[in-house]
Amino acid sequence: MHDAPGIEFVVEDVDFELADATALTDWIERVAAVHEHKIVQLTYIFCSDEYLHRVNVEYLDHDTYTDVITFDNADDADIIEGDVFISVERVRENAQSHNVSFRDELHRVMIHGVLHLLGYKDKDLLSQTAMRKKEDDCLSLRTF
Repeated sequence: MHDAPGIEFVVEDVDFELADATALTDWIERVAAVHEHKIVQLTYIFCSDEYLHRVNVEYLDHDTYTDVITFDNADDADIIEGDVFISVERVRENAQSHNVSFRDELHRVMIHGVLHLLGYKDKDLLSQTAMRKKEDDCLSLRTF
């Protein structure tokens, strides 16, 4: 896969190939820059529902299925350093149920992880609404 300075894409236990890796990297770096953050190390791990469920149970003690889990490894407030685990299966299902393309839903989930690393939360309805608006703003920055 494509490795850029600071951003890495890894595929674990699913048959998946990321399209537009270079354009995605540029876009994610642009989102970070707009928020005055520098990406030091950002790893995306694309995996299955079961893989992500195991991560959720083992590290967060949540016995639930989800589309994305983000781990923030940054020591400083103005840098991005973390891991974003994404269930490709869950993204595919969500895309169908929300009637959007797999590509758009994948990009939404990818930037959702970045927004968490930038300090945005989504624990209650108000913050979820704000997060969705922020995702839309970020998606509008795509040039591909």
